[in-house]
Amino acid sequence: MTDAMLWLDQTLYGNPLSQWALAALAFSVTFTVLPFLRMFLLSRARKLRDLTEAGPIELVLLLIKRTRRLFLFVVALYFAMRFLELPPRLDRISISVIVFAGWFQAALWAVAAASFLVEQRKRQAAERVGGASENVVLDIGLFVARVLIFAVAMLLALDNLGVNITALVAGLGVGGIAIALAVQTILGDLLASLSILLDKPFEVGDWLRIDDIDGTVEKIGVKSTRLRSLSGEQIVLSNADMLKCRIRNMGRMPERRSLFTLGVAYQTTPEKLQLIPQLVEAAVASVPGTRFEYCVLLQFGASALEFEIVYFVPEPADVRFKFLKIVDAVNRRIHADFAANDIEFAYPTQTVYLKAATTPPVQ
Repeated sequence: MTDAMLWLDQTLYGNPLSQWALAALAFSVTFTVLPFLRMFLLSRARKLRDLTEAGPIELVLLLIKRTRRLFLFVVALYFAMRFLELPPRLDRISISVIVFAGWFQAALWAVAAASFLVEQRKRQAAERVGGASENVVLDIGLFVARVLIFAVAMLLALDNLGVNITALVAGLGVGGIAIALAVQTILGDLLASLSILLDKPFEVGDWLRIDDIDGTVEKIGVKSTRLRSLSGEQIVLSNADMLKCRIRNMGRMPERRSLFTLGVAYQTTPEKLQLIPQLVEAAVASVPGTRFEYCVLLQFGASALEFEIVYFVPEPADVRFKFLKIVDAVNRRIHADFAANDIEFAYPTQTVYLKAATTPPVQ
């Protein structure tokens, strides 16, 4: 027993053999338990999904799956080093390895989380009409996120090791500004596409009216948005210009209003004037997909009694063509009903009174 105690008291690289034994035990236990726990959780993945909400547990399992064995080895090495006093140079090397391995694993976790969110967004987009056009923008955003994550992880690792990263960050900032100025138009369109993707002012299939442009969205790309105009040609607009304009999204109207005035002759009798709102309401109600609002005698015009008429077309399947067909049908019915009841439409007239010239008496 005494010989064993003496043997354990012997030193190796400045540490007793007993400390080396404790370090080896800590390393063995840690490097055995952590991989076993990782495998156990992954094997119970299906049961864990059934017990909890799918989204969060899927993310947790993905992070566990992305945990590298090299990182577990470094964690075990860290616990083992707590029992030892290493030479300064070896201590610096081991700390550097641990710091870089830790931040590299943190970057892998962050990238895995970003990829998970992007995949979730892609699945949601696939369920919508035209949602597949978002995939390109999402992939580019994921690429940018990966670059930023690894760059930040590298800078933080250097900072933890005592490296002055101020000059490096300043250099990267100046270089980033120079690159941004060189490609500011492309970056502007890229950021605009991300804004369109997140804010969703319009989607594929929406009918837009932008200044004098009228068309249906065919594709939302990384740099531009493509519209198909009413006359058939394709209109290409940059995403940055799209966000600078006042966009009227006609494709999201829950209903569309039709407002017009109708003039009848002043010779129309009061009885027929009383009949006009009933005829107009019946004409609107006779066309499916309409909702009558009102028909009132608005004013006495220069040459007509003017009625104002309003009705709505709720939830038009095709905002442009269905609405025009309904307007056509309503107008034809009004014209036929007015003709059947001898109600005359007014047209611009002007009465001129001429005064006869008088001839002066002859002297």
